[in-house]
Order: sequence, then structure tokens, then C-alpha cells
Amino acid sequence: MVTYGILHEELGRACSSVRTLLTVHDMIAHTILRWGGAGLKERWLPLLAKGEAIGALGISEPNAGSDINAVETVAVADGDEFLLHGQKKWISFGQIADLYLVLCKYNDLPVAFLVERDRPGLSVEPINDMFGTRGSMLALATFKHCRVPKENMIGKPGFGATVAQTALGLGRYSVACGAVGIAQACLDACYEYANSTKRSGAFLKEHQLIQQMISDIITDSVAARLLCRQAGAMRESGDFQDIMHTFIAKYHASTAAMRAADRAVQIHGANGCSPSYPVERLMRDAKIMEIIEGSTQIQQITIANLGFQEFERQKLMAGGDSAGHHASAPERRQVEFDAVTQ
Repeated sequence: MVTYGILHEELGRACSSVRTLLTVHDMIAHTILRWGGAGLKERWLPLLAKGEAIGALGISEPNAGSDINAVETVAVADGDEFLLHGQKKWISFGQIADLYLVLCKYNDLPVAFLVERDRPGLSVEPINDMFGTRGSMLALATFKHCRVPKENMIGKPGFGATVAQTALGLGRYSVACGAVGIAQACLDACYEYANSTKRSGAFLKEHQLIQQMISDIITDSVAARLLCRQAGAMRESGDFQDIMHTFIAKYHASTAAMRAADRAVQIHGANGCSPSYPVERLMRDAKIMEIIEGSTQIQQITIANLGFQEFERQKLMAGGDSAGHHASAPERRQVEFDAVTQ
């Protein structure tokens, strides 16, 4: 997980759209690896690992956004198959994906399906002219009587929220690391520009207020990188608090990337608003990081809720409950997971 995070940082440093491709593709592959049946693993994991098939995530909807508890896409049982009805929007790389992980409702229970692109009843429309990550090939997927075999279900009805959170947890971590890459790219661009551009008879790097802005970018970047490393190490070791620390890393890294981009554009002046300089694209891409895989506000709400959950756990661990019971690590992790899904 640490190495995986570093990979996403380096890709994000160059191009957030390429990093997005790896993120959404891996969200599907890791979900199948963890929750898929033997047949699905045998069929899809070799193709996904080789890049012979591209995966994409279908959770967000036109009316529900990314609220997994409010999805409107429904699955209706029809013998050994299901019929899917609804729409999924903002699907990254949905224009070229071969396989979609789709969250639906079945008898008011969340359920997840793998849906092949060539399924009758599935139509895909491109979404173009987006503000940031313009190379991520967004799509709108419409399901009209889309027939899916029962064996394409991941888990059982009622398990869909867990499947979605598994995918989103990996995506949240990779986006956080990619945001660190954006901040670093902003810093690289500022070094280059301030070292070669003169104003008022001196190089920009010699102006104290320019130094102040660059020092802020450096500090933000280092802090975000360390938070991502910590989250990656916790995910790798199975630490039950990895959920909390992944949220923290995503929150800080995405906002740090936006602050870095804002300062980078300011340092570049009018040039920073021109596509001739990289910071214009970096600022557009940084804004996207504050929205995808849970907005900044969702991160704040969740971190606060998990903080209170941790406070209650500490009390329980210190004194136990009325029966003298002390929470085990699996119990504490379940409480934390429940807080996230709520």
C-alpha cells in the first residue's frame, strides 16, 4: 500500500487523468479480488491485471450524487437474472470501460453487480468539456431493462454498501496520494518560474512574499505526503484505524493541493492563467481532488464523527462497559466502519 501510494503520487504529479484511470480500474479489480466469487475472479482478474479489460465504478447518480444510501438505480429479479433500470453519472473512464461495478437497490437493499459493456440495455454517453481532469473520459451510463446474470452479483443483497465502501476506501487513498503529486508539481513549477523570472530588478525567488508562498507549499506538501505514508502503512498492516487516517490524509492532501495551486497561479501572475504554463491545469485538477471520493465537507463530517467514536472507544478500553467488557480490535473497527457508512 505504501508503494502503491507513491506510484499514485508520481502519476498525479504528471497527469491526474492518468492517475484517475489507475484508481478506478484498481477499485474494480480489488473489489473482485476481495468479494467476488471464484467464477468472477477467474474470468476478470487476469484481464484486468493485464490491462486487456478496463474497469470503471458506477455509484454516482444524477439525483443522488455519490450518496450510496440514496441510489435510485434498481435491480428487479427475473428468474436467474436481474433487470437493471437507472442511470449512473460522472463515471471516470466510462467511455472506454469494458466492465462496470454498479451499485443498485434490490427490494430496498443495496446490491452490487458487475455489468459488461456489451450487455443489451446499457448505453454509454460521453461527458465532455469538464473543468478539470479533462482526460478522464467521463460518461453517463443508462440502464434500460439491462439483463445481468445472477452470478454477476458481488456478495448478497444488503451487502452492496460494504462493497461500495471497499472500493471507495481504496479510491480515497489513491486520490489523496495523487493530490500530493499535484502539490509537488505546483512546487516544481514555482521553483522553475521564480528561479528564472525577474520583477522589480530581482528574481522572484528573492522577494520575501514569494518565499512565503513557496514555503507554505513546501510545508503543506511534506505534511500531506507524511499523512499518506502513514495511512498506507496502516492499511498495509491491517491497523483498525486505517479508515480514519485515510480520511484525514484525503482531507488534508486535497485541500493542500488546492492551496498549492492557488499560490502557484499567484506566483505566475497572468501567465498562471494561461494554458502555456502547467499551473493553470494543476489548479483545475486540484479542485477536482476536493470533490471526488467524498467532498471536503464529507471528509470533515466523517473525521469528526470518527473522532467521537474514538473518544468513546478509549473510554470503553479504559474502564470497560457495565459488564466489564473491553472492546476488541474487530469490534472497534466495526464501530468505525459503521460510522463511515452512516
